[in-house]
Amino acid sequence: MSNAIQAVRGMNDILPEEAAHWEALEEMLRSWLRSYGYRNLRTPVLEPTALFRRAIGETTDIVEREMYSFVDELNGEALTLRPEATASTVRAAIQHNLLYGSPQRLYYMGPMFRHERPQKGRYRQFYQVGAEALGYAGPDVDAELLLMCARLWDDLGLEGIKLQLNSIGSPEERARHRVELVRYLQAHEESLDADSKRRLHTNPLRVLDSKNPSMQPLIEAAPRLLEHLGDASLAHFDGVQQVLKDAGIHFSINPRLVRGLDYYNLTVFEWVTDRLGAQGTVCGGGRYDGLFEQIGGKPTPACGFAMGLERLLALMQEARAAEPAAQCEVYVVHQGSAADRMAFGVAEELRNHGLSVLQHCGGGNFKAQMKKADASGAILAVILGEDEAASDQASVKHLRQEREQLRVARATLPDTVTNLLFLEDE
Repeated sequence: MSNAIQAVRGMNDILPEEAAHWEALEEMLRSWLRSYGYRNLRTPVLEPTALFRRAIGETTDIVEREMYSFVDELNGEALTLRPEATASTVRAAIQHNLLYGSPQRLYYMGPMFRHERPQKGRYRQFYQVGAEALGYAGPDVDAELLLMCARLWDDLGLEGIKLQLNSIGSPEERARHRVELVRYLQAHEESLDADSKRRLHTNPLRVLDSKNPSMQPLIEAAPRLLEHLGDASLAHFDGVQQVLKDAGIHFSINPRLVRGLDYYNLTVFEWVTDRLGAQGTVCGGGRYDGLFEQIGGKPTPACGFAMGLERLLALMQEARAAEPAAQCEVYVVHQGSAADRMAFGVAEELRNHGLSVLQHCGGGNFKAQMKKADASGAILAVILGEDEAASDQASVKHLRQEREQLRVARATLPDTVTNLLFLEDE
């Protein structure tokens, strides 16, 4: 048995072939977020443990058993690898006074950490992109976030992603509902599973979030939070729905949708699919107007969402089998001492024109090098032999289409290659 050290279970290497698809998705996501006025915020992956205990909630699954927490031996500080980034975003906004003078639209992208049982679409180190609209109180920004998501699914060519919507009202409305819910659950305590019995007196609203099939009839008959909402909460919820209806975005109201974090209020939502097996939530979020106060800031309205990159990539691959990503646009093939020296200058000249170029290294005859060129995914091969070197020319061969091979002067090679690539894209 090999004694080579391997990656931590549930924390995966992303190899170059796969990483190319990640890079393409990340570029699309950044462009999409910028088109709505969101700016990038980067926070540390390590935060004080108190931040998440106070923000997410002591009785949530994340805080109770999923966080990677430890005490720094050098100074005794309790630290945690971030399990989500909304709390970090709010902490940064408070610490740096980001909302002084105006609200903020911010986004993040990066790794999160939760100690869960690894399975497809759920890993211990996973990647999220999220958008946070800070300082906006009305239902319009809730709706805008949902319109953003709908546009992204269209941009990525994804189908079958459905929006589930709910309102969990204000803390006072949830407190009134809690009394009735606990009374109902206590009357059916013999039917509760172990997790639900544990949550009954600590976080009974989370019982409604149970995925246990045997619990569903009991949950379906439970008192509904929507029936306890006051006029202001209902008006906010109606405002979100009206924008969605005007935009033609189909949605369903799921009165059992509560989300797994304690900081939510009013609007909560999930975009779900049946194409990822058990891990059916693609994106989730909602409003969290009380979070700023919870972690020591001034009362500030806020709303946001997060989505997993692994799940987006899985859906993209399911929608269309992803072709191997090209390593470059142009592959430079060369043989002979003069051509070998010439190849370095030619490759740099092409790169000066904004082209991605892979120069062959390691020797080999033309046939072997052309196989490497084809395997690289390049669109064109630039071929340099003794004849080309002697005449200060280069040959250009199409690798993806049946077209005539060209011989051009070195001085005109970058423009020729650029034009040929443009024609290939048409």
